[in-house]
Amino acid sequence: MQCSWKAVLLLALASIAIQYTAIRTFTAKSFHTCPGLAEAGVAERLCEEGPTFAYNLSRKTHILILATTRSGSSFVGQLFNQHLDVFYLFEPLYHVQNTLIPRFTQGKSPADRRVMLGASRDLLRSLYDCDLYFLENYIKPPPVNHTTDRIFRRGASRVLCSRPVCDPPGNPDLVLEEGDCVRKCGLLNLTMAAEACRERSHVAIKTVRVPEVSDLRALVEDPRLNLKVIQLVRDPRGILASRSETFRDTYRLWRLWYGTGRKPYNLDVTQLTTVCEDFSNSVSTGLTRPPWLKGKYMLVRYEDLARNPMKKTEEIYGFLGIPLDGHVARWIQNNTRGDPTLGKHKYGTVRNSAATAEKWRFRLSYDIVAFAQNACQQVLAQLGYKMARSEEELKNPSISLVEERDFRPFS
Repeated sequence: MQCSWKAVLLLALASIAIQYTAIRTFTAKSFHTCPGLAEAGVAERLCEEGPTFAYNLSRKTHILILATTRSGSSFVGQLFNQHLDVFYLFEPLYHVQNTLIPRFTQGKSPADRRVMLGASRDLLRSLYDCDLYFLENYIKPPPVNHTTDRIFRRGASRVLCSRPVCDPPGNPDLVLEEGDCVRKCGLLNLTMAAEACRERSHVAIKTVRVPEVSDLRALVEDPRLNLKVIQLVRDPRGILASRSETFRDTYRLWRLWYGTGRKPYNLDVTQLTTVCEDFSNSVSTGLTRPPWLKGKYMLVRYEDLARNPMKKTEEIYGFLGIPLDGHVARWIQNNTRGDPTLGKHKYGTVRNSAATAEKWRFRLSYDIVAFAQNACQQVLAQLGYKMARSEEELKNPSISLVEERDFRPFS
């Protein structure tokens, strides 16, 4: 009887030990999931590597610039890239898209979208935790010893182009231009980049690959993050004009319409309407001020930023609760009144910002503008963009097509 009692006691103690070991093993691993990697045939080699996620006790600020292509997002990204205490990444979700989309038959189905968004959220969560190794799941060819030359637009990140991440010859205080960074810095060491990330108080990421703010709800509500979303919008007519000029082949039929005055029968109108629908859905969510976005969301019109860049930047930093760095102020001064001949690179940021915001009015015919206004009338009204009622009104720069609106942060 005594032996039986001891045996039971030993079994109970062993069971407790096993459960304790299991709990320790679980919590010691990174809290990573990799939706989309298995479906895409990518090895989940790094899903259990890296530091453990914890509650964000330090209250590091995590900033997401939510935008669409040709909306001024590169400019807004620089407002954070120039801050010495911000670790900034330019479009890291490009790597998710580049890895997963080729493996989809359509790329636009609801199932494909869910996989993309799931993978994107996991990558963002990891990057905000300065776990850059997780990015290796989406880099082709895979990095060797955590070094790679395949980071998309590395040169757009100041931290990745300066010491200690990059050690080019010459003046140690010299800030490399984007092209020089890629040429002079050599392979990017992700371990050193992660260390540089951890040394800074804030992490900012720009993306044009998340359609709506509601797609970010899981991240906004994640207690491990202190995520704040800056949603950047622009007049869809301006976006259309900029895309037609920049992506000339993709938007060839829009340019054909402008050149001939006749609308092509096979024009892909979704190149316009998708932008308007995504804007409308996302802005509707933000402006209804759901509880999960309280203190987490700010809507910024590109036109307001272009007309008064310093004032708007101060408002953005005030919303984030981050002191405005003198380097940011100087960058604004040097890059918003620039010689337009210096801003010819399609992703460049040196330009006369106020003039750039209005340039679309002279790049689209009135027929195209009228078509765009009809297709996007709901979001134009939501965001305070006025209709041009005639060719004369469209081409008259003294008539503003932007209403005075005060989109205050939801706090």
